[in-house]
Amino acid sequence: MVILPCLPCPPSLVPDPLSPMSRLLPLSQISSGDRFGNIRLVATDMDGTLTVTGKFTSKLLQAFEDLATARIKVLIVTGRSAGWVSGLAAYLPVIGAIAENGGLFYPGDSEKPVVLTPIADLVNHRQQLAAAFEKLQTEFPHLQESSDNRFRITDWTFSVAGLSTDEIQTLNNLCQQMGWGFTYSSVQCHIKPWGQDKAVGLLQVLQKYFPQYAPQEIVTVGDSPNDESLFDERCFPVSVGVANVLDYTEQLQYQPVYVTTAAEGEGFCEFTRYLISP
Repeated sequence: MVILPCLPCPPSLVPDPLSPMSRLLPLSQISSGDRFGNIRLVATDMDGTLTVTGKFTSKLLQAFEDLATARIKVLIVTGRSAGWVSGLAAYLPVIGAIAENGGLFYPGDSEKPVVLTPIADLVNHRQQLAAAFEKLQTEFPHLQESSDNRFRITDWTFSVAGLSTDEIQTLNNLCQQMGWGFTYSSVQCHIKPWGQDKAVGLLQVLQKYFPQYAPQEIVTVGDSPNDESLFDERCFPVSVGVANVLDYTEQLQYQPVYVTTAAEGEGFCEFTRYLISP
């Protein structure tokens, strides 16, 4: 599949690595007509962005209904497993869901996934991922496989709990030495195929399934390092971080244009109210 490339970033939009807070503008300081007036699609992370302490709330479901009433579509872009995301795409009022940080896509009207990262031999692929995880455990014996790892296809996950920033960087380096990519979120670390990320997967899905949406009509929303590619303004000029993204500003090369006052799902609901307000 041809991947839709990101356009070169104008010099004035290139993030300044010495000013990590320079692009995080509070929603309250921006009039809705400036950047949000044309939004027709919300592409959003899930854990830490839609959830509150790991759960969906009634406020979130109401926000989804409010977006539908405003004729704004929702596409989930998560690091969660294929098995979990299959159910989400079927039950939530969304046009689809991307799983495993860009590995697979579940259209909202179909239970059959679309593989975004081709894998020639699935059994061998899982064996190689398991072997990579075992090597990481020789350096970090306390690493615990994630509960949803058994339902995964393209990547392998383990809990991020208790890991320091330095340890996460070491894990990243070890994965690269073994020829794997690595990312992490507020809940999990991911050993993944090289080059697989949320932006690559989202661009493929937009190109093939939703070509009617221009970049300026899409807003991306997230909260943690595995959402970083969704904040790349060369690809997605309008992006929002819920307030807990501030915990990771020093680790993010690409940062959201806007940030909410509230954290997690409360922040998403805040953004939703702002988006659909007159």
